[in-house]
Amino acid sequence: MDNKKSVNTFDKSQKNDNFAVELKKINVMAHYLDPKNDLTFKRVFGEHKHLCMSLINSMLPLEKPVVGIEYKTGELAPELDVLRNTIVDVRCIDSDDRQFIVEMQMVWYDAFKKRVLFNASKAYVLQLDAAEKFKTLQPVYSLNFVNGTFDKSPEEEHEYFHHYKIVNIKDTEKRIEGLEFVFFELPKFKPQNRAERKLHDLWLRFLTEVDENTKEIPEEFFEHEHIREAVGYMERGAYTKEELAAYDKYKIDWLTARSMLDEAEERGEAIGLERGEAIGLEKGEAIGLEKGKTETALKMLADGMSVEIICKYTGISKQQIEKLKTGL
Repeated sequence: MDNKKSVNTFDKSQKNDNFAVELKKINVMAHYLDPKNDLTFKRVFGEHKHLCMSLINSMLPLEKPVVGIEYKTGELAPELDVLRNTIVDVRCIDSDDRQFIVEMQMVWYDAFKKRVLFNASKAYVLQLDAAEKFKTLQPVYSLNFVNGTFDKSPEEEHEYFHHYKIVNIKDTEKRIEGLEFVFFELPKFKPQNRAERKLHDLWLRFLTEVDENTKEIPEEFFEHEHIREAVGYMERGAYTKEELAAYDKYKIDWLTARSMLDEAEERGEAIGLERGEAIGLEKGEAIGLEKGKTETALKMLADGMSVEIICKYTGISKQQIEKLKTGL
């Protein structure tokens, strides 16, 4: 039992070493970095306002586009230790005082949507520190890129875009303004030839197609000035040794967290299966026993034995045996 337990125990330091070795192999020849990493994501969208606005305007269904932003800082929701380094966020406010929370979620977990709801709600409520009246509160938009699949239902198999807002159930055209949430499941995204949404697709391709394994950037990335600029920030040569070390540490941290969650899920499924099998076996035995008793009682009734004798040797109640008699 102890040996089995020791095998299943997650050795974080050993896996960190393994990840570091693999990253070193990749980085020897890597020319580009992954824009989903904390360092690179914030380099592009947290330091260059025009690129952040370009992303927001192309991703969110806004009635009025963003024309100017100011970055905001400060932690909203505290993170679990195992997930602390799996979330990248950029927060900003536009010239109309609308707030935008842009997040890159590297590891998906069940409580993610509640965390997103908490962050957006807190950002909305904190406006009261500056506003004296509720009517002056401005909307908060939560834009979330998920590096995983969270909606596995058959009808959503190919749907990578999920938009949530507060609406009237009977008439969805009626809604309460204030909070909107948009999720992009990056693994589900497939490029399409849509002229009207070209920038939308280009940003998603930038996030999904550029990484340490990229040897050649697609030509269409250079056709748009914002994407072309963002690609330039992914060039490995643009970072110092210290920045690259931070980049690698972040990647090791999120790979570790993902591995831990995967193993926890596998253990949970195994325990559930064992319990399910045990319960199923127990129920099956009970059902089989009851069926055997019933068949025995029917045979005894057919041989003319008394109800009292049948009750004694089968354990079946008198009422049950009387019901069996009516079926003969």
